[in-house]
Amino acid sequence: MTRNMTLSGLSIFVLGLFCFFPVSSRPTGVHLRNMDSFIRAVRQVEDSNRDLSPLALLRALRRTAGHDDAMTIHFLGASYNLTDAEVLETAILNASSFSFFDKAIHHIVTDNGEERGVILAPDGTTVALAPLLLGIELGLKAKMEGTPAAGIFPLTLGRTLGLSFLSLQDFTPSHRLGPNGCWDSVDHPKMFKLSRPATLATDAVINGGMDGAILGTDLSNLSGSAQLQALSEILKGYYSFTLHEGQGLDAVTSHISPKRRELSRSILEPLDLHSQVMETLALVWKLERTEWIAMDTGVGKAVKDGLRAFVHKYWDCPQIIPRCQWGAKAYQGTPIPLSLPLKFLYVHHTYEPSSPCLSFPKCSSDMRAMQRFHQEDRRWGDIGYSFVVGSDGYIYEGRGWNHLGTHTRGHNDIGYGVSIIGNYTATLPSRHAMDLLRHRLVQCAVDGGGLASNFTLHGHRQVVNYTSCPGDAFFSEIRSWEHFRE
Repeated sequence: MTRNMTLSGLSIFVLGLFCFFPVSSRPTGVHLRNMDSFIRAVRQVEDSNRDLSPLALLRALRRTAGHDDAMTIHFLGASYNLTDAEVLETAILNASSFSFFDKAIHHIVTDNGEERGVILAPDGTTVALAPLLLGIELGLKAKMEGTPAAGIFPLTLGRTLGLSFLSLQDFTPSHRLGPNGCWDSVDHPKMFKLSRPATLATDAVINGGMDGAILGTDLSNLSGSAQLQALSEILKGYYSFTLHEGQGLDAVTSHISPKRRELSRSILEPLDLHSQVMETLALVWKLERTEWIAMDTGVGKAVKDGLRAFVHKYWDCPQIIPRCQWGAKAYQGTPIPLSLPLKFLYVHHTYEPSSPCLSFPKCSSDMRAMQRFHQEDRRWGDIGYSFVVGSDGYIYEGRGWNHLGTHTRGHNDIGYGVSIIGNYTATLPSRHAMDLLRHRLVQCAVDGGGLASNFTLHGHRQVVNYTSCPGDAFFSEIRSWEHFRE
């Protein structure tokens, strides 16, 4: 019997097994587009073959999704260049989960704005799987071969960023990236729709790219004696976690998804990103035989402007969970447009709920409770806050940047305000949440739009009330922030 005949026979045998035993081998039920569902599907494939290596599984997933483009092959090799054992593993994968994995990983944006190949993470953010898995595969390959993880940035972020900057040169740099979008349901997510026309680098693609860079770098830096985890365990450790009361992200030393912005910055910022993107584009053009594009004298400026927007939006500024994600009700009445500059920016804490929220489901529930209280009990048009800081590491959009509203009963009828979930006169919010407010959210509000010339910190119990503190002097004069933690 020849080698080809043997492999063919094995594949037919495996496919036959799945015909007779579909329940034990094939993921059952309707697959939701969330990370938990994806991890379960991966684990089922792993359980079907205990000798399956995570690197072989990643190659099989890449083959299933058809991601063997020229640059990926340049850094990772072709996924169809498999050993005999890996051919069998691919047959198992294709027989059990081909349709699900193909739809879950293959990234496209449809004509009606639906973004596919993305999943909802437990933290409430949306992640594209393709750049995530490419980063993990490259990190594992580097670890197994004992070589540097060359290609982490080009495969996870560099190529996408560079091509997005160039494809929209006539647009302002801030519109060459994004957008975010909304799921049809956060409890049973099946469809993700973007808020405006897509760029090549949507928020989900950038989130997945940052996660791929983080996990790939971590894996490539493992000590020689470290045992490699299964792919399902790698994903679970990063995306499925529990924050503890009184600590939040303050005490977390491991790498988890709410820290993706600061972690990716620590990994990538030391690089000369402009040179890295330009080198990545040069490689793309070489592999695709389109080197003539490099003759465009505007390429360097487009990359420079685009990177400035990327750094500000995805590193300087915090992740914002949109209203649709936390389940906001519609504004009652007609929203009042924002008119810049404002005279004051009001900074609150929430008296109720008094305990900081430590997860996306809890923070979302708190946001809905506050909106109900403001709309139904106080008869305001919407939730009182423009943005709210959770101790889960994220900012929750209230009325957003563009609309004014009431913040405190009998005061500030047309103000603009941000708040921390948690009463700092009772149960204290995490230091991470306060740092988001002090160093990131207000900075982005002011630097991004010239939002306000003065700031007021206003507690419901009037514990602290600073008025007319211009700009940075606001924070430098607040000595009581440390007292709030005592």
